[in-house]
Amino acid sequence: MFKFGRNSLGSRIFFSMLSLVLLMFVMIAAVTYFQYKEQVEDYNTERLERKEAQIKKAINYTLRSTSFEQITDKIPFIFREEIFEIAKIHGENITLFDLDGNPLISSADRIDNIHQQPIAAITMDSLEGAPERRYVEQIAGLKQQFSYSYINTTTFKPIAILQIQYEDSDAFINRELRELIIRLTIVNLLMIVAAIVLAYFLARYITRTLKTIEENIKQTQLDKRNKKIENVELPAELLTLVNAYNGMIDELENSAAQLAQSEREAAWREMAKQVAHEIKNPLTPMRLTVQSFERKFDPSDPKINQKIKEYSNTLIQQIDTMSSIASAFSNFADMPAQQSERLNVSKITKLSLEIFTEHNIHFAQAQEEIWANFDRTQLIRVVTNLVKNAIQATKTTENPTIAVDVNTEDDKVQITVMDNGVGITEEHKPKVFEPKFTTKTSGMGLGLAMVKNILETYNGNITFTSQEGQGTVFKVTFPRETT
Repeated sequence: MFKFGRNSLGSRIFFSMLSLVLLMFVMIAAVTYFQYKEQVEDYNTERLERKEAQIKKAINYTLRSTSFEQITDKIPFIFREEIFEIAKIHGENITLFDLDGNPLISSADRIDNIHQQPIAAITMDSLEGAPERRYVEQIAGLKQQFSYSYINTTTFKPIAILQIQYEDSDAFINRELRELIIRLTIVNLLMIVAAIVLAYFLARYITRTLKTIEENIKQTQLDKRNKKIENVELPAELLTLVNAYNGMIDELENSAAQLAQSEREAAWREMAKQVAHEIKNPLTPMRLTVQSFERKFDPSDPKINQKIKEYSNTLIQQIDTMSSIASAFSNFADMPAQQSERLNVSKITKLSLEIFTEHNIHFAQAQEEIWANFDRTQLIRVVTNLVKNAIQATKTTENPTIAVDVNTEDDKVQITVMDNGVGITEEHKPKVFEPKFTTKTSGMGLGLAMVKNILETYNGNITFTSQEGQGTVFKVTFPRETT
């Protein structure tokens, strides 16, 4: 659940959606109000024009039918009764003025008993200057309009001014407007409620994913395996963020593994140099001392020769053992120390296998000549180390088989060493190339680490697949000469 803080992303999403709905409601209500207001004005204008045309038509009919002379002074007599009938039929008060704006006769005289006032001078000026000599006056504060126009004789001579007192008929439209506003209010209230619910869950959904990323980042450590975030059914923006985080975790793990390996290798290199230095120093003096002791010892003892021989053999054997240990460490510590030369990999690999007396080693090559730039001694060391490991792994196998294959793949040389030995356990697989790691009862555990260092020097690599109890396949690849 997200927190409603001023700077909270969840609260910003929540209030933004709510504000958007409220703004939409206000805008729709405003547009509706002004639209209806304009519609009312247009309606009243058109209605007034229709009524004015109908009333003028009735007045012209009366003028054509009268026996009085069609002059201004006869207007009160001509419309003495007719003006009330016309006003009743059309539902509006009618007043006739002379051409100077003085009242002649009005339908309001009988109905409201109101004495009409002359037309104001400003209204007369507006009427005379108006197009088509027609003027409509809106009474401020009242829903009432006064229409002024000239009445002509049958010979089109002005004889009077017609005033129509028009009451705005907007009750129906106002009622419709009120009903529409009520409906809009109800709909928008429902939309606001829906927006609140939607914004709440949307903000919670987004912030939950961000919170997960935040918590995972806080828990991210270099020395442990960090958990990735599941990215199923996420929006594109959040999916990009989650993928970036997961990619960072992968890079972090790779960097941590490389750093740890580099630290281990650096430590073992330093230790190997020190061990080699410490062990090699006394080897020669020890050998000279033993040999000197053998020459100078009193030969009068009947068994002296046998004793000396046994003693010498024992010392020399120990010295050779120490020398072997020192050499193993020294070879690892001095990596790389290679000379690059053009080699026929097929030939060198086959020669490397000739030192082994086992009959279960089978060699195969895709071509008799596969050329690459490599150090001869180091290539032999790579092959022999892998084959020695395979021999060690198949010691307890009933029908041991070791297959060495030289092939090419694109621009790479590929050497494969396969055995049907004991295999490598899942627990030991991550440690195979670590210095000093070994599952044997003897050996320094530097062979595969040394092989890996040699190959990396020549832009190659080594991989393996293994199944416990069924065997292991080591695959070595490095660039081949293509020209």
